[in-house]
Amino acid sequence: MFSVFDAFRDVTFASVALRLGLTFLCGALIGLEREFKRRPAGFRTHILICVGAAVTTLTGQYLFLTEGYFTDMARLGAQVIAGIGFIGAGTIIVTRRNRIKGLTTAAGLWTSAIVGLAIGAGFYEGGLLAALLVLVSELLFSRLEHFVVHRLPETNVYLEFRSRSVLETLFEELKAQNVRVRSLEVTRTNEKDGVNSSAIFTLRFQNDLTSEQILETIRGIDGVSMVEEL
Repeated sequence: MFSVFDAFRDVTFASVALRLGLTFLCGALIGLEREFKRRPAGFRTHILICVGAAVTTLTGQYLFLTEGYFTDMARLGAQVIAGIGFIGAGTIIVTRRNRIKGLTTAAGLWTSAIVGLAIGAGFYEGGLLAALLVLVSELLFSRLEHFVVHRLPETNVYLEFRSRSVLETLFEELKAQNVRVRSLEVTRTNEKDGVNSSAIFTLRFQNDLTSEQILETIRGIDGVSMVEEL
């Protein structure tokens, strides 16, 4: 462990100020990245959760070490780990196209709480390193994920079309490009201007094609109202 933190292991005013300051900073940094991407839980939410978790741990330590209550110091922190799931669940949504959003934000909230618990307990090294790894995963690995996903020979597509014949034309065009349909789900939705059909399917294609080229082919088919990659 780093000896620089040894003077702040005990629960003193200086250590409490340092722990809350560090949790404020870690929550702010993690939340700032989410704020830039306009996610449901952003800057202030991550700060509140991180600082709140730290105070919870500090309260458990204070009751046991200072007030002499015979209690498990980790009990309050355990409730934070379980309770944060309710907040995380509120950031996860399923769109009408069966697309799930908010999982990364929910995981970030949960990890922010763990960072707060760790620093609040005086485990500075673990909390700071965890916050650093979260930032690395969200800032750098998101670009790597985007790079890898857009080069995979498989894609999920959401399609809205006006008649069943559009699907037949679509399958012929895909077959001509040696693109295979691995799964298909067709639904009908009521809209103000009539009844539209929609489909979600998985396409497997050759390495010499890209998902954008396939989407352009689908957009060029007469009768296709809208198409997007999931």
